[in-house]
Amino acid sequence: MLQALFLAHPSSVGESYFVHQRVALTVCFTLLGAALAALVHAFIPALCERTASRTILALHQRITARSAQ
Repeated sequence: MLQALFLAHPSSVGESYFVHQRVALTVCFTLLGAALAALVHAFIPALCERTASRTILALHQRITARSAQ
């Protein structure tokens, strides 16, 4: 049960549990930053005009490059 919950998926992508955790948390905090930029932009359109979209595009490129390895 623990193997299936915590180790199977990280192993399937060639990572240890803690490496996979670090990658997932990095994605999480990057998306939170993009969400905050979009929130600021929603209220003050002159601020963070392209921050969220640039962040998401860069994140997509990083994830795509990782999966190609």
